[in-house]
Amino acid sequence: MGAPGTAHDRETLTGSSLGSRSARFGLLSGFVFKLAREGASLSQERLAEHAGVDKATVQGWESGRRPLAAVQAGRLMALRKTLLRLGTDPALLAMFDDALEADAVIGHALTQRADISNVDQHPLGSWVFTRATTHMIAWALNGSPPAALPRSPQGPAPRRGPVPSAPSLSAAEKTALFTHLREAAAVAQRAGEHGALLRRQALYLSSYDAAGDTHAWLADMQAARPRRTARSGPEWADTRSVATSLTRYGDRDALHAFILACANDEANETANLAYWAYWLGLDPLPRADDSFMAARTPSAWEGVPLLRRLADRLDPSLGCIDLNVHSVWALLALHKGVLLADRALLADLGDRVDRLLDSSTVSARSRRELESVHYVLKASAR
Repeated sequence: MGAPGTAHDRETLTGSSLGSRSARFGLLSGFVFKLAREGASLSQERLAEHAGVDKATVQGWESGRRPLAAVQAGRLMALRKTLLRLGTDPALLAMFDDALEADAVIGHALTQRADISNVDQHPLGSWVFTRATTHMIAWALNGSPPAALPRSPQGPAPRRGPVPSAPSLSAAEKTALFTHLREAAAVAQRAGEHGALLRRQALYLSSYDAAGDTHAWLADMQAARPRRTARSGPEWADTRSVATSLTRYGDRDALHAFILACANDEANETANLAYWAYWLGLDPLPRADDSFMAARTPSAWEGVPLLRRLADRLDPSLGCIDLNVHSVWALLALHKGVLLADRALLADLGDRVDRLLDSSTVSARSRRELESVHYVLKASAR
């Protein structure tokens, strides 16, 4: 990602030093907007005519120099409806909100310093992000498109000259962003439980940093996490988030410890599944903090869709494969009738489990859990 790895580099390139002129507040939403236009086979001139603006305005929206977030809500809604009427893939339009949220995080990081007096006003401290928004931010960091990004069957519209293939931040912007995230995590830690959400989400995004000291820094933050008494609350969520982050560096010890903590406590198992449902977009309710994971209220999600999403994650190439296996095992244990509702899912899950059992990529514990799932699947298929 090109982010400098020395303390000197980080100290001399803070978010505030870039200045508001350099910050492209609409980078991601602008890029999604461009894909939406191209998906409808529209030129910038043609879309400008339909939108009642000049070509320069459309160019500003697409480059991020004129943030779509600054467009009046009614006008932005009209733009989306215009694109839909002209043939844009609806899945692209559904990504706009996530792109706008991601832009808010990036813009804040490039222009603001973390402040202990208003940690809950930080974009990462005001509500719990889903995978869609998080992966949108990652798209600007490593060029890997979100899984939800649709592919246009007709291909992009013809372009002139060199154009970016992804909404990429510059090396300086990435450095400033990661510097801010580390500062925000440290400030949030000093704020105690009031800063728990900001700390957790800043730590997770920091794991995308390619700087040489990131792994050690994350491990230090894991060791220094605040100790709280609430079960399955902020400390639990923080432990899970950092443990999954460390797997990017081949460090799975924290993840295995987390899995063991889940297996020894049904409340933790339930909280883990609740977090999965929210993270994967199956819990439609916005959440102001992590306390919903431990709530003793009826679930806002259903077991079959969650099992389907978790089955897709039984991929041996994923760093968190052991957690994914354990989560499937726990879901079947806690929701025993879930397999009876979808026979096709049962067959697909069986194939995935068989492939994993034939591989050598999972831990001994995961292998035992896979064998248990295999037995349940065979029994359910009779």
